[in-house]
Amino acid sequence: MYQETLQQNDKEFSALDLKDVLIPQGSLSYVKGLISEPLLTETTNDFLMRTVRAYGDRPAAVFCQEGIRWTWAELAEKVNQLAKGFLEIGVEKGDRVGIWAPNRPEWLLTQFAAAQVGAILVNLNPANEVEELKHAINKVGMKFLVCAESAKNNNLLDVITDIVPEISQSTPGHLHAVNIPTLKSVICMSDEVRPGIMRFRDVVSLGEQVTAPELKQRELVVGFKDPVNIQFTSGTTGKPKAATLTHYNILNNAKSVAMAMNFTENDKLCIPVPLFHCFGMVMSVLVCAHSGACMVFPSQNYDAEKVMAAVSTEKCTALHGVPRMFISQLNHPNFKNYDFSSLRTGIMAGAPCPIETMKKVVSEMHMSEVTIAYGMTETSPVSLQSNVSDPIDRRVTTVGRVGPHIEVKIVDEKGEIVPVGVAGELCTRGYSVMQGYWGDEEKSEEVIRDGWMKTGDLATIDAEGYCNIVGRNKDMINCNGEKFFPREIEDFILTHPKVADVQVFGVPDSLKGEMICAWIIPKPSTTISKQEIKAHFDQRISIQKLPHHIEIVEEFPQTLSGKPQKFAMRAQMIAQLGIREVKTA
Repeated sequence: MYQETLQQNDKEFSALDLKDVLIPQGSLSYVKGLISEPLLTETTNDFLMRTVRAYGDRPAAVFCQEGIRWTWAELAEKVNQLAKGFLEIGVEKGDRVGIWAPNRPEWLLTQFAAAQVGAILVNLNPANEVEELKHAINKVGMKFLVCAESAKNNNLLDVITDIVPEISQSTPGHLHAVNIPTLKSVICMSDEVRPGIMRFRDVVSLGEQVTAPELKQRELVVGFKDPVNIQFTSGTTGKPKAATLTHYNILNNAKSVAMAMNFTENDKLCIPVPLFHCFGMVMSVLVCAHSGACMVFPSQNYDAEKVMAAVSTEKCTALHGVPRMFISQLNHPNFKNYDFSSLRTGIMAGAPCPIETMKKVVSEMHMSEVTIAYGMTETSPVSLQSNVSDPIDRRVTTVGRVGPHIEVKIVDEKGEIVPVGVAGELCTRGYSVMQGYWGDEEKSEEVIRDGWMKTGDLATIDAEGYCNIVGRNKDMINCNGEKFFPREIEDFILTHPKVADVQVFGVPDSLKGEMICAWIIPKPSTTISKQEIKAHFDQRISIQKLPHHIEIVEEFPQTLSGKPQKFAMRAQMIAQLGIREVKTA
């Protein structure tokens, strides 16, 4: 069904009138991207090898923590060896291969090797505990799991043992587990020998038994429309869903992102974002693989100072991160000890990007060509992005314009396209839309209608085609019948000189429906009072937008990828205030 939708979209795009791209049609909030550049119709291995042929002797990857440096030719050689190892242990086309680890060299090799043999890489959050891992494995019918020994404070092997107590009595590669019957092999990145577990290094060694023609034969049956990756959504409501992406989805998205940043083989990208997320895997790794740029991984897990050190030492020209990462660097006590003069561009994405933070990134981190990208896992992920050639005010206040071969529309509650400048739900269509949620046709059909992906995000499009994300449908605050966008209030509070970060959300109220709540993190070595925040609103912004509850905090609950969890803040405030949820129709 979803393959047919993608093919239909391709036919529609081939007939587009080039004079009608990017600019909204008439007075309606509908835009479509340029089609002058053809879409890629190659597999991930084709994609990688094209870069190896062009830039084989240039640097491809630097792992600062491990002290590892690879050229593109060396990376390809190691990927080939692992791919052969996967064939030797029985990885078939379409098998789901899980990857559960922080940003390690083995992650990168597994990403490309799994794609080369036609397997579907399943990205797992290293913070997952027993129930989350069990759900993920069973949901997709995972057959192989490649994992690290540990990640931060989470002992991954202990979690596996809890789920699969039979592993200690099993022969490596021949696991029979009651709780997760499809899983046949656990491959650990540790060099330590453990009962029932294969070592990553041994799988690589087994590849010596497979010939180059045997590997080539497998490569030939892998198609560009085949699924190559499964990523789990955040799952803030219910169980996480498994978004299924193809080579076609993610490679074309990587190309689009690289073009927006004017990326070349002369760039060096610092990658502190986790690889298990689309930001790391697609917008970072595959963007570099498309352009021949060098990947620089500062550490296995995010550390602000290690990121700054990597940028300074490796002379990186680009830096990626979610807003919280940039904020933590800008406010770090040692910020001024590092040299950011080599930086040119990068991406801030993954969460709403505060305008004040963007301005500081440009002025204090020398990222004069920084861009903002907007998207979601289900759309591979980027749908809109600012371009390095866009005016600076557009790059710091919007999420840019629609990407090539993509359509975007803003609709009201009835599904009708709204006028330019009016807020509504953002929907997107094109090559980037996922095949669907693995094993969940019903959920897939709920969010994909006639090829259009419903994002759940509220946005506006202006007369020049620039888009601004104003909030989430579920995050909008309804107070006394008036609707407020948290993003607007957050951006205003961030203009206070003592505020480092802020999150605004609603809490239930029996009379008003909801009350506005703000959690505020002050800048280092400063203190700020609730009264100072209230005074900041005086005659500068509508008093109705003044938060009813203001909390000064040291940190926000957040995901491993750095996204603040408003639902957790809301739950804590409900408990703290002793209020009950207000049920509505």
